[in-house]
Amino acid sequence: MSYCKGTTNYQNKRRGIQSFFVNCAVLELKTMKPATKQYMFIAAVFVATVALITFSLPREKTVNYDFALGKPWKYEQLTAPFNFAVYKSEQALQQERSEALAAQRPYYIVQQDKGNEAIGSYESFYRSDLYLLVGARLNQKISRRLEELYNTGIISSSDLARLRSDSITTIMFVKDNMAAPVALDQLYTVQEAYESLMSIDTTLWGRHALQNSNLNDFVQPNLRYDQLKSEASRKEALEAISLTSRVIQKDQKIIGTGDMVDEENYQVLLSFQQEQNKRIDERGIQMTLLGQMLLVALLIGVYVIYLVNFRRGYLSERNKLLFLVTQLTIFPIVAAWLIGRGSGLMIIPFAMAPVMVNVFIDSRTAYITHSTIVLITSLVVPDPFVFVMLQLTAGVVAIYSLTELTARSQIFRVSVVVMLCYCLVFFGYELITKSSFAMFDKRMYINFFINSLLLLFTYPLMLLYEKLFRFTSDVTLMELSNFNIKLLRQLSENAPGTFQHSMQVSNLAAAAAQKVGASSLLVRTGAMYHDIGKLENPIFFTENQGKTNPHACLPYEQSARIIINHVTDGLKLADKYHLPEAIQDFIRTHHGLSKAKYFFISYKNEHPDEEVNESLFTYPGPEPQSMETAILMMADAVEAASRSLTEYTEENISSLVDRIIDGQVAEGHFNNCSITFKDITDIKIVFKEKLRTIYHTRISYPKLKG
Repeated sequence: MSYCKGTTNYQNKRRGIQSFFVNCAVLELKTMKPATKQYMFIAAVFVATVALITFSLPREKTVNYDFALGKPWKYEQLTAPFNFAVYKSEQALQQERSEALAAQRPYYIVQQDKGNEAIGSYESFYRSDLYLLVGARLNQKISRRLEELYNTGIISSSDLARLRSDSITTIMFVKDNMAAPVALDQLYTVQEAYESLMSIDTTLWGRHALQNSNLNDFVQPNLRYDQLKSEASRKEALEAISLTSRVIQKDQKIIGTGDMVDEENYQVLLSFQQEQNKRIDERGIQMTLLGQMLLVALLIGVYVIYLVNFRRGYLSERNKLLFLVTQLTIFPIVAAWLIGRGSGLMIIPFAMAPVMVNVFIDSRTAYITHSTIVLITSLVVPDPFVFVMLQLTAGVVAIYSLTELTARSQIFRVSVVVMLCYCLVFFGYELITKSSFAMFDKRMYINFFINSLLLLFTYPLMLLYEKLFRFTSDVTLMELSNFNIKLLRQLSENAPGTFQHSMQVSNLAAAAAQKVGASSLLVRTGAMYHDIGKLENPIFFTENQGKTNPHACLPYEQSARIIINHVTDGLKLADKYHLPEAIQDFIRTHHGLSKAKYFFISYKNEHPDEEVNESLFTYPGPEPQSMETAILMMADAVEAASRSLTEYTEENISSLVDRIIDGQVAEGHFNNCSITFKDITDIKIVFKEKLRTIYHTRISYPKLKG
């Protein structure tokens, strides 16, 4: 009984300790900073991506051969079952390394401070002691010659002797962070520099004056050997040496039965043996798996580096990050599955990935994503060179044949262009590698046709991705900008003034967006919906009012609340009609955190001694987060204010635009978006031109006399 009781106590203590550590872990997760959680999420996503891709790739085995230099090949004819590089022999590599090192030039930095110090010392010495010995004219010559010597370079005798002993005739002369080759014969030693100074004046008096001026005190080496740069140059030269001499293609003959294993064949066989050893022994599969995991991790790592350096914002937007990871994962997995079943790899529409990424993200990310997919898949394809050549060219063609997707027919055009690209590239390759047309692989062209048909499924998949990842494509924006959509039709019928205002704002904003490189289609569509909340109470907004103004009977606070509520009412309608998040951003940010100024100022004027609750007159926000939403805020305010002008002169319009936008900038409405002062200046110019065109007064027609 005591034994059981002791065991129970031990188990209880153990459970208590485990519970303590679990609670600590949970507490740590709860108290973890959001940024840390985000980094952990990103790391987990990419680790999972590497694992999924790696474990889906096929791994195969081969056999070993016993061979020796100078002996006949005792097996049947050996044909390369896969592409592999032929490694150079150690002797050949050593010779190349020796030649590369012999061609290297050491780096010497010009120490300009030493020259300046020496010249300054001489001039000080001249003014104090040598005035009687050396005349002003000769002193000027000495100063100039010292400057020339130090600019040319003075090297120590020991350094010069060492360089010549190593048969080095040229060094890299580094001055002002610029390196240039300089021959040793062009440099001076201390002795040569002194002799050059002494040769300035060959007259008896001048020679005597120079000998008594102790010029050797002002001559010293100013070239310092830069070991870091020299070693880096040597290392770079060694790293530039290729370890391989050529590539043996799949199905190429390596050696025939009875052929002697000479030095060339021996190196080819060694290279082949080195490649197949990864798949031969008991650890072959594990080694192959490790190699695949390493390469996939490196490729994914390079992709992450691209995102960190050029598209950091995508890492914080989970929908975009997961979308990109999905593209990176799906295609290599499908390719590996088809390879494992011996099916045609070229029927996979790899060009679909760059098209999708181009439509939803951007063209640069589309190309990098496609390149990463192709390189990962090339690890397991039978002929990686042809595969990479075909897919990279097709991907580039697909990206730049679809700069902006606005119609379904464009997908058909991309499909045709990609198929033609495949056919032309492969036809050119076969012209190089085949000796007759009869040897051409006609099945590949059938695969290309099937590939192009499958590429047509990009459009329905695009709709699926929009729903899954909450994206908004250009096609969706085009559909939303159709005036026959129920919500816009209601706006035009029930709030015609607001509808006209929205159309004017969309034209202004789209023109400005096009000028500064923003998405004109997005901002145009967002502008059409930004005021849909006014449908709830259209009569309370001046553009929809007739002779009566319902605000006349209401307190300023209530009027402000009705005006401000058009933002929240708009968001409710947007949810009801399933408007994309990108469009809802325009609704919630087009007033930012500004105030309903008319009612706010009127209230303050009537209650000068009362502290005002500003929250009653402030829009809920947030401030614009993108260039497009910032442009809309400007266009909305400018267009609304322009209606209050009594005279539409060029000066009035220009003054109005400057006043409105400068006020928004001063209030900090654009602090959270990536818009520059140059962009704002360009936007002002566009607004002024558009408003002058809109409000241009027509000329009066003359009346007929008689």
